[in-house]
Amino acid sequence: MPSYVFLLYGDAAAYVDGPDDDPSSWEDSMKKHSEWSAYVEASGARILGGEALLPPAEARTVRTVDDSADRLVMDGPFAEVKEALGGYYVIEAASLEAAVELAKTCPEPTVEVRPIVPTS
Repeated sequence: MPSYVFLLYGDAAAYVDGPDDDPSSWEDSMKKHSEWSAYVEASGARILGGEALLPPAEARTVRTVDDSADRLVMDGPFAEVKEALGGYYVIEAASLEAAVELAKTCPEPTVEVRPIVPTS
């Protein structure tokens, strides 16, 4: 069965760092995702993995400089954004269409569904 990554985007200003930042908001979000995970499994698809991510300000970006072996490391994102990547799922589904239908039910405002290149 093919695999897909679901990239979850949400309001960058409302980003919660984790359970210590806003416990009630975190618990509510985890409950919604737990219910959605059960729905995915009941549909015949399978969640292979996934994680919540810390806010973009915690990120580091590594770029190649002038096509050389040198790398430039920068803090955080390059520009202010309204939406930030908040997490991801790796899901096995029957088809891209089936994956998109599951993404429509995900409890996040924006879900990018990207097929994974089979390498095995």
